[in-house]
Amino acid sequence: MKSLILPLVDWSNGIVMIGVFAAVCIVLILVLLGFIFGQKK
Repeated sequence: MKSLILPLVDWSNGIVMIGVFAAVCIVLILVLLGFIFGQKK
């Protein structure tokens, strides 16, 4: 549980975690869009 709480307390670590999470979400969305448009062709 401490590992989940620390990013919220330590802002520098929290920002990094948010950045990584956002990057992963963007990559997943791009992959899904590429797959969908790839299937339409």
